[in-house]
Amino acid sequence: MDNKQQTIKILLVDDSPLVTGVVSRIISEDESLSVLGIASNPFEAVEIMKEHRPDVILLDIEMPRMDGLTFLRKIMSQHPIPVVIFSAVAEKNSHNAVKALEYGAVAVLQKPRSVSLPEFQETKVRFLETLKGAAASGLRLKLLQKFPYKEQLVFSEEFLRQKAAKANRQPASRQVVVIGSSTGGTQAIEYLVRNLKPGIPGILITQHMPGEFTKAFAERLNMFSPLMIKEAADGEVVRDSCIYIGNGFFHLLLEKHNLMHVIRVKNGPLVNRHKPSVDVLFRSAARYAGNHSIGILLTGMGNDGARGLLEMKKAGAMTIAQDKASSVVFGMPGAAIKLGAASRILSLKMILDYLNGYTMHY
Repeated sequence: MDNKQQTIKILLVDDSPLVTGVVSRIISEDESLSVLGIASNPFEAVEIMKEHRPDVILLDIEMPRMDGLTFLRKIMSQHPIPVVIFSAVAEKNSHNAVKALEYGAVAVLQKPRSVSLPEFQETKVRFLETLKGAAASGLRLKLLQKFPYKEQLVFSEEFLRQKAAKANRQPASRQVVVIGSSTGGTQAIEYLVRNLKPGIPGILITQHMPGEFTKAFAERLNMFSPLMIKEAADGEVVRDSCIYIGNGFFHLLLEKHNLMHVIRVKNGPLVNRHKPSVDVLFRSAARYAGNHSIGILLTGMGNDGARGLLEMKKAGAMTIAQDKASSVVFGMPGAAIKLGAASRILSLKMILDYLNGYTMHY
């Protein structure tokens, strides 16, 4: 088998020739990736897919003749293929892109504003790794279908207002839970937060996701959970029954002031090719929470979080890695297990049961 046959084949579905041209050039720079075809709408994509099956579909949301969300639902119901959403920044688009995760998309990416901006190099790194992670999820895509995303309770606006007011009165957390994830992690996180019971210690989450989407991701999760879920803000006190999603533009850290755990949101260079980085969060938890913390490393490509989880374990924390059978991509938890960083190796359901059981005795 030659190198060309071994490449990950990407189908681009976007009505902008400018976008597909830039994306094609980026993909051509990586020998492990190749462009299978370019479609300006879902109907053209279907014709290409009749002849060749892509490893990953890179999908825009707003297109003529059929929107990306409708096409995504058809793909997932008929012939599941890993899909990465490639969306422009707009409030409507950001919420639709996050909604696509509910429908089975593996990840969302932000279209670059300009190839001349300094952060474009960071965007390229995230873009290429996301495509590779999506391809790695291909054989395990059926795992995403196990999570309960079909018609479920959405809390009323009044309930959400009461929940927000109550969150400010919650006691400061004596214990802290920190969670890290990447490819497949959005679905795993949603499964957890839909089913966690009130009374859990405060949870900080670093999910590899562009900053344009993390606020919409937190807001969407908050609609389905009895817990308060929000994008983390610098200087906030960590409180019980609250979940804080890291801002995708910055690193998320934990500090301690006046005997209370406090959130820090800080800029800085990429760590393990990521910002936010799971290692940054876990190392801060090891330093400032020690044996008063729980570290959980979920599905994802690469090794971000493995060394940080080991530091947490050495500091006396309970450390958990998601098992291979329930991980969409076993890279991150697998790397932690290889280092001996995980006190326990649990399925996603067992992680949920552990946290709910811990809540009863907290």
